[in-house]
Amino acid sequence: MSNPDCPVAPLVDTTQLAAALQRFTDDRDWQQFHSPKNLILALTGEVGELCEIFQWMSDADSISAATDPEIGQAVKDELADVLMYLVRLSSVLGIDLNEAVTRKLASNGQKYPVDKAKSSSKKYDRL
Repeated sequence: MSNPDCPVAPLVDTTQLAAALQRFTDDRDWQQFHSPKNLILALTGEVGELCEIFQWMSDADSISAATDPEIGQAVKDELADVLMYLVRLSSVLGIDLNEAVTRKLASNGQKYPVDKAKSSSKKYDRL
């Protein structure tokens, strides 16, 4: 995706986190449990825990949730869990998240051109 003559900083660089998670896994001999299926289920559970924090909040309360000392820490913890499972899953599957994100962002830009999508919540096939 990048032009070697014009290097661009990656949008997502999870190299150090992936390595730290690999060490964490190796130290505990957990590789045997980290199948893609198990990691997806764990990721889904963590997303559920994040959702639970926001469940029943008003839109206004959800916007300021991260500034509340108690709720904000819970949000940070669950976001960290979601990110760690996502990075671990991408590592196990051999997927370069930067490449995936870069391609998907470009694809979304084509599906949702500014002149048609600006201020609209319509799906791309209804623009």
